[in-house]
Amino acid sequence: MCVYYVIDGKFEWNVGGRNTVIFPTDAVYVLPGEEIGGANGFLDIGTFAWIQIEVGKKDHGRIVPGNWSSLTDGEVQAIGTILSINKAGHLPVITEIGRIFQSLRLEFFNQEMGYYTRVNHLLDELLIVLTRQLTRQNSQGRDFPKKFLQLEQLLRKDLSHQWTVEEMAASVGMGTTLFNERVKSYSGFSPLAYLINIRISEAIKLLRNPDLSITDIALDTGFYSSQHFSTTFRKLTGYTPREFRKKNTSDE
Repeated sequence: MCVYYVIDGKFEWNVGGRNTVIFPTDAVYVLPGEEIGGANGFLDIGTFAWIQIEVGKKDHGRIVPGNWSSLTDGEVQAIGTILSINKAGHLPVITEIGRIFQSLRLEFFNQEMGYYTRVNHLLDELLIVLTRQLTRQNSQGRDFPKKFLQLEQLLRKDLSHQWTVEEMAASVGMGTTLFNERVKSYSGFSPLAYLINIRISEAIKLLRNPDLSITDIALDTGFYSSQHFSTTFRKLTGYTPREFRKKNTSDE
C-alpha cells in the first residue's frame, strides 16, 4: 500500500473513484490494485511525502502487514479488516502522520544502531494511526454532514454575496462559536477559508469557458477585484487565472 502526506500546496486527485481536494497536513492512502491520479488533467503544484508499505492478503482477501510488523494477531486482524473495507481514502488534517514521516526520514537518512527495528515500529504506528482515524470517520458518517452540504449549496448559488460568518452560521441554525468549531472539525478550515476554497473551485469551472472575462469571473465568485482574485487563485493553485486558462485551453 502507498501512503501520501501533503506538506504544502493543493492537490486534486482521484482517490478510490472520487475526486478529492487535498491540502497540507492531509493524508491519502491506497491499497494494491487501487488507482490514484490527478483529477483535472493538469500538474498540481506542491510538495508531498510518500511511502510504499509491504502488505499481503489472506483469509478471503483480508489485508495483512508484512513480516516486518510486530503487531499482535488481534491488531493485525482488526487493521486488516478495516483496510480491506476501506481500500483507498482521504484523511484530512492528520498531523500525526506528518510526525511519523519525519521520524522515518531521519531513520532512513542516519541509519543509526537499531534503525531497522525503529523503522518497523514506525510503520506499525502509521497503520494504527490510519485505521484509528478511519474508524473515527466511519463512526461520524462517511459524507459531510447534511446541513453542511446544504450550506455549500446555498453558498454556491450566491457566491457574489459577501457572506459573513454570522450569516453562514445562522443558515444552519448555529451560533458563531459552535459553527466555527464544527466547520474547523469537519473541513480543517475556518469558515472564511472554507468559503474561499468554494469560490476558487467555482472559478476553476468558469475559467474553462473562454467567453467569460476574468474580471466577470472574479466578481461573480465574490472577489473584490480581478487582482484580489488573481492573488488568491495563485496562492491556492500555483497558477494565475490566465495561466490556468491558457494551460487548460492548450491541453484540450
